[in-house]
Amino acid sequence: MSKKVKTARLSIYSNSLLIVLNLIVGIISGSVSIISEAVHTVIDLLAAVMAYFSVKISDKPADMKHPFGHGKYENISGVIEALLIFVASGWIIHNAITRLIHGEQLIGNYGLTLGFIVMMVSALVNLIVSRRLYKVAMETDSIALKADALHLSTHVYTSAGVGISLAVIYFTGWHFLDPIAAIVVASYILKEAIEILIEAFQPLADAALPKDEVILIQSTIQENLGFARNYHMLRTRKMGSNREADFHLEVPGSMSVSDSHQLCDLIEHELQKALPNLKVTIHVEPEGYHTRELSSIQPDT
Repeated sequence: MSKKVKTARLSIYSNSLLIVLNLIVGIISGSVSIISEAVHTVIDLLAAVMAYFSVKISDKPADMKHPFGHGKYENISGVIEALLIFVASGWIIHNAITRLIHGEQLIGNYGLTLGFIVMMVSALVNLIVSRRLYKVAMETDSIALKADALHLSTHVYTSAGVGISLAVIYFTGWHFLDPIAAIVVASYILKEAIEILIEAFQPLADAALPKDEVILIQSTIQENLGFARNYHMLRTRKMGSNREADFHLEVPGSMSVSDSHQLCDLIEHELQKALPNLKVTIHVEPEGYHTRELSSIQPDT
């Protein structure tokens, strides 16, 4: 079992525990902010399950049905997670506004105390698990784990924020703070959903690699041209943690196939050293062919 899969499973365990704690205490206290955290954690669990299966599938090698590999399963998982967050946020805001309108109060100081303790425990657990997820996500370049880590990291702030609001209510009796805290939680995770959606969706549309990575590829090619004269038509994209780049390489017309192949191998090797998980495809053509091809398709004047 890969490191990514083991780490994704950790998120499932932690979210399952927190759902039970948050729901029980939310029902006992009547706190909409705690229940909103419970709903948020349910979404986290669904996202963690999707992340688990997506990283498991994305680790599979290419096959007949998926000749380019399974990397985009991670991006699909990230998009679905973002959409789930949008739904959860809308539900939380609706219930919080209803509570504000009707002015319902929480159940006694016992529920407030219990709620405060559970929120602080939730914040601590999410801090530990999110840091672990993010560390592995950076090591393996996993968008699914990164989305899950980002999602859990917001719980550190939202859970702590809800806990603090419950403490203030305990000492002041300002019960309206509970639905306000819930709205703040929902607004925060809406922002998170937008960030995850953008990052996860771009590879599905075959967007180019980040600018700094493209510049690194360009400079690496330029430094290793050897007997080649030039290159053009560089294209890049990302699929899960896998990167792809292809371009046309211009070599002298007299250069042998064997020498051209060795040069391509050298450039591929250097590119893969510069960027992890990079698959390179090089189309070799004789020097000047690209220019002649372009001039042949120019309209007559």
